[in-house]
Amino acid sequence: MTLSDWLNRLEQLHFKSIDMGLDRIKPVAQRLGVTPTESKNNPFVISVAGTNGKGSTVAVMESLLVHGGYRVGAYTSPHLVHFNERIRLNQQDCDDQQIIAALEAVEAAREGVSLTYFEFTTLAAFYLFQQQNLDVWLLEVGLGGRLDAVNIISPDIAVVTSIDLDHQQWLGNTREAIGIEKIGIGRANKPLIIGEPDLPQAVATAIQDQGSQLFHVHQHYDYTVHSTRWDFSIARKPASEQARKQSEPLVFQCFPHQLLPVNIASALQAISLSPFHCEPALVQKALDRIRLTGRQQLMSGPVDVMLDVGHNPHAAKQLCARLQAMQQQNPALTVHCVMGMLADKAIEGTLMELLSVVTQWYPVNLDSDRSFCADGLRELLQAMGAKTNGAYNSPSQAVNALSHSLAQRANAKNHLILVFGSFFTVADVIQYCPQLSSKA
Repeated sequence: MTLSDWLNRLEQLHFKSIDMGLDRIKPVAQRLGVTPTESKNNPFVISVAGTNGKGSTVAVMESLLVHGGYRVGAYTSPHLVHFNERIRLNQQDCDDQQIIAALEAVEAAREGVSLTYFEFTTLAAFYLFQQQNLDVWLLEVGLGGRLDAVNIISPDIAVVTSIDLDHQQWLGNTREAIGIEKIGIGRANKPLIIGEPDLPQAVATAIQDQGSQLFHVHQHYDYTVHSTRWDFSIARKPASEQARKQSEPLVFQCFPHQLLPVNIASALQAISLSPFHCEPALVQKALDRIRLTGRQQLMSGPVDVMLDVGHNPHAAKQLCARLQAMQQQNPALTVHCVMGMLADKAIEGTLMELLSVVTQWYPVNLDSDRSFCADGLRELLQAMGAKTNGAYNSPSQAVNALSHSLAQRANAKNHLILVFGSFFTVADVIQYCPQLSSKA
């Protein structure tokens, strides 16, 4: 079977697309030989959970480690265009044959156990990594933390990037409940790095009960944003609280970047606590090599386009801050938002965060049975007092029509097309708007 055949089959394999819990996947992992042992040859594992910022944090660590000469496997999800984006070796996507061989190995070890698409492909990634002589595995947790398939691997360092409302139907309806699920990737006596500045007290208590070594942003490590550079103050390795307070921090610097400074800081903190050496001089080189598709990514075309896969209020708030900064630099900048979202997201709260910076909205349908229809988005926006312009059958249709229209205007440079709301929204534009190219 081709990789496409395999993936189509996996979508039908289990009666639920999401089925939280580790009971089914653990015995398969043991038969597959990817369950860690006490062997000294085990790779070092860093797992990353959080509402937003997981992919960015993994990308920073991945680039830092590869530039440092280490062999690195990175597993992230979801993908934008090609499944291969999820499984990388030394910053290169694995090819179809590598992934197919891993899927075949999982099938042989499954012995009839029903696995979801995510569980099956997660095991395939672990098997593929196990076949390589890797120094470190970087694992992005797909959903939640404690009961996510990725959590069958015990990390040496855990990172939680942010804690906010998303996936409430599986994780709970409060930040406290969601945070407790996410910090479940931490382990006793192992570092747990928290990039969420507003840590709920219930989550802090759960970390203490869990016995993880807490490294909290603005308390144990920090960053400072200047106009022409960002400074990072990173805690050294001592485990005890008193030792951490007394030790001199590590200092790193970089130029302002596409990524949020808090995610860079959390990545630097994780690497600094690992056995791997990170030269300050490598930081800028590593960051310059990162091009995160669909994360506040600026594209050139007849009119500039920004792509952002954000799909919850927390992500929309961060995006709003970026757009406000752009409008301060160019007060004439007008933002046109091509918006498509999935029905199970916090749609109204997400839209509210962007109302102050978006002038005109263009609701679109998505190629997913979970899509919230464009007409429904338009009605919601109009009820909020927003200006809408029709409804489109796809994001690419809206971007192509809008680009052509705005490019005819004398002040085209003062217009920005924002594509936002889902991985599906951004992926459609990447695939079907070939006139766009990434800006340096």
